[in-house]
Amino acid sequence: AASAVPDYSPGFKKPPAMLRLKRKRLRRSDPPLAAAAPSPCGAAPRALSTPARRNPFSSLDNAPRAAGTHQPRERGRRPQAGGSPPAAPFWQLLEPVCEDKPSRRAEPSERTNILALTDDLHLPVAEPEIPSSPRHEFPADWSIKTRLLFMSSQPFTWAEHLKAQEEAQGFAQHCRATETNLPQSIQEPKLSTELRCAFQQSLVYWLHPSLPWMQLFPRIGADRKIAGKASPWSQDEALQQVLMSDWSVSFTSLYNLLKAKLCPYFYICTYQFTVLFRAAGLAGSDVITAVISPTTRGLREAMRNEGIEFSLPLVEDSRTRKQRNSEVNLEAEVANSLKAGNSMEDGEEPAPSDEDDESFSWLEEMGVQDKVKKPDAISIKLRKEKHEVQVDHKPESLALVKGTNTFTLLNFLINCKSLVAVAGPQAGLPPTLLSPVAFRGGTMQTLKARSINAKARVRLAYEDIFSLEIVGPVMPHSLHSLTTLLKSAQRGAFSAILYTHEPTAVFNADLDNASPALYKETVCKDLPTCGLHPKTLDQLSQCPTLGKSSIRFLDMKDYAYTWKS
Repeated sequence: AASAVPDYSPGFKKPPAMLRLKRKRLRRSDPPLAAAAPSPCGAAPRALSTPARRNPFSSLDNAPRAAGTHQPRERGRRPQAGGSPPAAPFWQLLEPVCEDKPSRRAEPSERTNILALTDDLHLPVAEPEIPSSPRHEFPADWSIKTRLLFMSSQPFTWAEHLKAQEEAQGFAQHCRATETNLPQSIQEPKLSTELRCAFQQSLVYWLHPSLPWMQLFPRIGADRKIAGKASPWSQDEALQQVLMSDWSVSFTSLYNLLKAKLCPYFYICTYQFTVLFRAAGLAGSDVITAVISPTTRGLREAMRNEGIEFSLPLVEDSRTRKQRNSEVNLEAEVANSLKAGNSMEDGEEPAPSDEDDESFSWLEEMGVQDKVKKPDAISIKLRKEKHEVQVDHKPESLALVKGTNTFTLLNFLINCKSLVAVAGPQAGLPPTLLSPVAFRGGTMQTLKARSINAKARVRLAYEDIFSLEIVGPVMPHSLHSLTTLLKSAQRGAFSAILYTHEPTAVFNADLDNASPALYKETVCKDLPTCGLHPKTLDQLSQCPTLGKSSIRFLDMKDYAYTWKS
């Protein structure tokens, strides 16, 4: 019955026929060398002459090898003493050995070895690269930190589970600008209520606007974190105007506090740049200053059109250095030419070149001088601003505004259309205002703190390493206050890894504002009412010394600081 059905093949009932067909195909595809391979003595000839299947993992040295075969050494693998090397993870088996791919960084967790976190910064805890001369105070760091990681051999249990009364006392001390002076060493930090209240006081900062469901710092490069969050103002122009009006009131309030020296400094964080306003007397200046970074040619041109006088100190410094180098080279060339001229005989002196005087004379001789297109004013202007355009979006584009021009800058920023994003996740969202003191429309916020305990391998044993992690926009005054507390609580011995918001690192550049005779007197007379501790104020009043970098690693031993930037 099956043969009566057309196109019917009962091949599935006869597997030997199918096997013979496969064998024929394998014989046709066999290489000629495989057939000529001699068989071992006494071994029966194989019915199938199929070639040996290649082991896909043979490059990882797990394939069987004959005796005497040289075994290549695996790259990057160090054999352990007294045993075989550990087995590689499965995902490494899928990658060729010849490719050295960097391993992914693991997200830190509570059980993570804290010392392993320093590998990312190339800062070993045991022997860090730090200045050789310890000091009792570290320089002011005007950059905003996103995370601090303190490590010590003493536990941080005093920073855990603050009581409601201690938390309330810390908020009250902050609002009243209470000055807290701790002893040099505290024997029982966990039982010190004064220490715990001061710790809560040092974690407070003020923010505007306040949107609990949205992370408002950092703003530069934060589109991915903000995307997907509810933003009802993005398509509602009326709501955007209300938000900007409220933001303008808060911004003006901060500037008035700064002018009255009741606020030491504050930050404006937009989606494109950051502005730092500093009161007179800070950073070695006797007038109010505002630094903007990074800037673009369009922003600088708009500021010039509004009559704002500003400078690009880092660009000017580079020009000055180049000019000095060119002058030195010119003097060397002149000296060499004089030596060459003295060695030449009389009458053999080279005649002066008339190339400069007759640069376009040949065009006039040909009668085409009118047909040559002269560069227009825009091209000449762009050529002159070539160096400024090259530094756009870079730290060197930092702009400095001084004195009464900062008030003009205030009005410019309030009315600037490019201050707020038009499209994207941050569309219609006003810039973030960060301040160490209260201001109109500001919301009190606290940095997040948690203690982490881990085991670290030291030589042949494991030791307990206690750490304290601070997350949030850590401003300069908070960094100094926290280190002052840790000096007493940890008995003058701790280390810290500082994670910097990179666009703000350039705020540590020395802008040549120093007026030693004036700013000291100004600080002593008015600034103590700004709400900062006198020691913190004294640190921030010094001229910046870190340049375009910031402190990455801070270490204290025997109550003396060393650091690495």
